[in-house]
Amino acid sequence: MHMMPRMVRNMNPDVEKTGVRSHVAALIFAGGSGVRMGGDVPKQFLRLAGRPVLQHTLQLFQNHGKIDGIYLVAHGDYLEKSRELAVEAGVSKLRDVVPGGDSAQESIYRGLTFMAAREPGDAIVLLHDGVRPYLAPEVITANIESVERFGNAVTYTPCYETIVLSGDGNAVDAIPPRSHSFTAQAPQSFRLADILSVHERIRDRPGGYDGMVDQATMCFALGIPVHLVPGNRGNVKITTPEDIVTLEALMKWRSKTR
Repeated sequence: MHMMPRMVRNMNPDVEKTGVRSHVAALIFAGGSGVRMGGDVPKQFLRLAGRPVLQHTLQLFQNHGKIDGIYLVAHGDYLEKSRELAVEAGVSKLRDVVPGGDSAQESIYRGLTFMAAREPGDAIVLLHDGVRPYLAPEVITANIESVERFGNAVTYTPCYETIVLSGDGNAVDAIPPRSHSFTAQAPQSFRLADILSVHERIRDRPGGYDGMVDQATMCFALGIPVHLVPGNRGNVKITTPEDIVTLEALMKWRSKTR
């Protein structure tokens, strides 16, 4: 049986007493320009169930009652296209589209610094991939509640297959217990000032973002405790053509079961 960190249900007591909640914003990073899946457009513009992937992702946060604003980081060549897709999808919570950088973490940093000039430092920010369009609304809620209670949240799902560690890709060096193995996903959520500070500390280190694949990795490198929040199956980052086929099947199944 998997050891499941419990989902956060209790809100911050101060929030319950005062009725005042934190401002909450989503930072969606869709800065990719590559076409590794064999098409002629970046993954965020591929069609999924008849619409661009990015529109599905933006509407996850547009439709959630606790999200106050959305910031989108896009590749410089696709700023206007990204904005047009958001408008077409009726994303009224979109605050702005920010040009990304040369890497994923550089793009996120640019988005965070842009937000910092417009949002309070204690605002909650949910960082999410633009090509991760199958996220349950209760996972967004759990992320927000976790930040209010613990200061951060990293979405995860348990590993359902055996994880092996190998330095050379041939011999197995170690097999961690499956009950202790999880997959970190998105959103990954923080107070705005806190995650901006994490980025700045990482940028000041030798090597900067080298090996820093996400915010959880950066926090771990700095010794910052991270709280896990259970995610939903299917919350995958689109990487291969098979992912599109799988997600379309999941969306069809979900529409039939509602």
